[in-house]
Amino acid sequence: MIARTVIRRGLRLLALALVVVAALAGLLAAALRVQFTGAPAEWAKSTGDDALWLGHMWVDGRRGEADVEGLARRLGATGIKDVYVHSGPFEWDGRLDPAKYPNARNFVQWMHKHLPNVRVSAWLGQSVENALDLDDPRARDNVLAGVAAIMEQGYDGVHYNFEPVGDGDTEFLDLLERTRRHTGLLSTSVPQIEPYPGLRLTARAVLGHDKYWSPGFFQQVAARVDQVAVMTYDSGTPARSLYGGHVARQAELALDLTPAGKHLLIGAPAYHDHGLPWLDAAESVAVAAEGARLALTEHGPRPRFGLALYVDFAATEEDWREYMTGWMAVDS
Repeated sequence: MIARTVIRRGLRLLALALVVVAALAGLLAAALRVQFTGAPAEWAKSTGDDALWLGHMWVDGRRGEADVEGLARRLGATGIKDVYVHSGPFEWDGRLDPAKYPNARNFVQWMHKHLPNVRVSAWLGQSVENALDLDDPRARDNVLAGVAAIMEQGYDGVHYNFEPVGDGDTEFLDLLERTRRHTGLLSTSVPQIEPYPGLRLTARAVLGHDKYWSPGFFQQVAARVDQVAVMTYDSGTPARSLYGGHVARQAELALDLTPAGKHLLIGAPAYHDHGLPWLDAAESVAVAAEGARLALTEHGPRPRFGLALYVDFAATEEDWREYMTGWMAVDS
């Protein structure tokens, strides 16, 4: 009798918990849907401060000057001002093997020749979950030695992508500060900003690591770099309207938190292998562009604000069309 009473009580509590979770999910969905309403201002579009992530084939010898000429034709009519070319990753102890970028010097020279107004940064990173330990001072020293060496290839800057960096990670802040000795242009990819209070801790409890950064830590990172690129993709949202609201919310927060003198980029998903069927349908360059335009309209004109397309080798002609029509506002 007592056992049945305990079971019934437990089932009632479980049912109540599920109702609460469903209600909170509904409120979040409604909030995101509201974010994706209205019409963006005509002026809210690219100002020539956009970026593109490039794959490893550009620096490992698989691409030559003729390929760079083709890339120049592609990018010439766009607002892309920066490219981040994958030149790593770091080893688990932080070392960067020069054998990973044998063609880097040639690539940078070809880019400067054919796209003289586009800056080329070395995209460097590694998983910091059960892999590279940035808490280890020796590992950070090795990372910095690798940065110093690769900058000798002629790169204009360094673009970091360490995942997942936890909220409040002071060792990551230390690495950013010390990287300044080796490059005049420093940028980093960052996770999404906590969209509403309480979601960071909730997501951390489910995932075992931070999916979101607190606004305060985002500000600390943005203050230490020249460019910050918010990875708004892989949002988990199941519909285009929700993804659009998610991008608008992230851009809205980032616009308020990023100092005016810094370059803010909103990541746009030019790839189609999210791993979840509904994400391929929900997330697109077009929706990311509209979300960014809505946030910019609400915020007001902002210099050094753009889209960052991820990634060149997965981008389709449709992705490029959506970028040109949705963000560059060029008629197709």
